[in-house]
Amino acid sequence: MNGQQFLSTQDYVASDELMASVNVAVALQKPLLIKGEPGTGKTMLAQAVANSLGKKLIIWNIKSTTKAQDGLYMYDTIQRLYDGQFGEAGVDDIAHYIKLGKLGEAFEAEEQVVLLIDEIDKADLEFPNDLLWELDQMEFYIHETKRTVKARQRPIVIITSNAEKELPDAFLRRCIFHYIDFPNEELMEEIVRTHYPDVEDKLLKNAMTVFYNIRSLRDIRKKPSTSELIDWINALQIGGISADEIRAKLPFVGVVVKKDEDLETVRQKLD
Repeated sequence: MNGQQFLSTQDYVASDELMASVNVAVALQKPLLIKGEPGTGKTMLAQAVANSLGKKLIIWNIKSTTKAQDGLYMYDTIQRLYDGQFGEAGVDDIAHYIKLGKLGEAFEAEEQVVLLIDEIDKADLEFPNDLLWELDQMEFYIHETKRTVKARQRPIVIITSNAEKELPDAFLRRCIFHYIDFPNEELMEEIVRTHYPDVEDKLLKNAMTVFYNIRSLRDIRKKPSTSELIDWINALQIGGISADEIRAKLPFVGVVVKKDEDLETVRQKLD
């Protein structure tokens, strides 16, 4: 593949398979759909790609109420009506009341950007299909001003999903797909050390042993994530906890275990 290649950065450790998926998506000019457990670094990937390739990052955070139109543009009719009542100048210029959404911003950018559509599965089922034309053709039409917004530079599109619901087949066909597996212990140590390079070896080893033991418990409803392990390591260091205390006392275990019933299970099985 020609051009810039995405590589792991000082702040983000990516597997060879993930780096390959990113670079294939960039080369083929297709959206990259990333799935995986919450806390496995899906959102951070977009920032790492932007940093690695020297691009600006634009983030579109998706909520349950988000509509595809929100990412294109909004026409502020209320402000125009308000300005009309008070005789503000320029009220006849509709374009003055058109505000581009995050997809519109990415299209209008002078240089290529990385566009993150974060947690697409939070929106309703039709949301991905409503973006098919725009992501295929890299353009959309503003009816109020009769203007077509075309991408000046095709953005690198990264879409994340926590797999809360299945995405439509028509949408999936247009994406490069990659599932971020939960890191094994070797990769996890590398990830933690990018955040805390000076962490004591024994403390990290003992904390990771307990962490993976918790994840392996059959009765755990919410398995702790990578981000929670990183927070726990930080709490242990700040609290001055010795490596030998970690298994015996499970200090600050609430950083990694967030449900009452899970906390009870952990204390029963690991104490």
